Amino acid sequence: MLKEERLDFILRKLKTDQKVTLGELSAMLQVSEYTVRRDIELLAENNLLTKVRGGAVPHSPNMHPFTDRVHVLEDDKKKIARKALQLLQPGQTVLMSGGTTTYTLARMLPQDMPLTVVTNNVPLATILCEHPLVEVLLAGGRIDKHAQMTTGADAARMFQQVHVDICFTGICSLHHEIGVSTHNYDDLEAGRAMLQAASKVVAVTTLDKIGTAELYKMCDISVVDCIITEADNTHQQFQPYTALGIQIL
Repeated sequence: MLKEERLDFILRKLKTDQKVTLGELSAMLQVSEYTVRRDIELLAENNLLTKVRGGAVPHSPNMHPFTDRVHVLEDDKKKIARKALQLLQPGQTVLMSGGTTTYTLARMLPQDMPLTVVTNNVPLATILCEHPLVEVLLAGGRIDKHAQMTTGADAARMFQQVHVDICFTGICSLHHEIGVSTHNYDDLEAGRAMLQAASKVVAVTTLDKIGTAELYKMCDISVVDCIITEADNTHQQFQPYTALGIQIL
């Protein structure tokens, strides 16, 4: 089999199975694990997958600007938001991260629910300025125009000064072995401070980001208490997470 054919096979296998291993590919392609490892390294260098110990996992689909993503999978994000609303109680202090799923949640907050919301999500803060009973705390810092959220040390300091009941975090990638990861190094400082500020961490994400990984690790999977997607909680893709004691909604 030619090299180009092997590379195409690896990508197609990864799309189907969400994970490939060196041993599996070596047997299927009838080449050495050394050859497979070099193929995976080449694909990783070209940003087509994420190399992990013993194999590879897909990249996150979350690579487009905020404005392009707002209306992508909008019905799924509304379904996720409706599930997330079940966790909220009047009077709570809530942290909502950057991302279009948390933005959707903010848009669907009941008008009679008093909350304090801490966020680095600029469009979300704008939406909640119109809510009659929500107090909004917006973290300062440099605005990432691509993601439309504040990042860096200033945003992190804001999160270090608060303690919230629940953190609803949008994610770039989530994997049961690798944890939560992102393709943007600038996300890390504020993102980690955000997760540490909450009694309960809830990952709100569409199913296509489950089982993916990116270069920069935000936290171990043990930090996540609950995962909410548009899928039913019996979906087979959640089995590794329920085995770790993570709540699935």
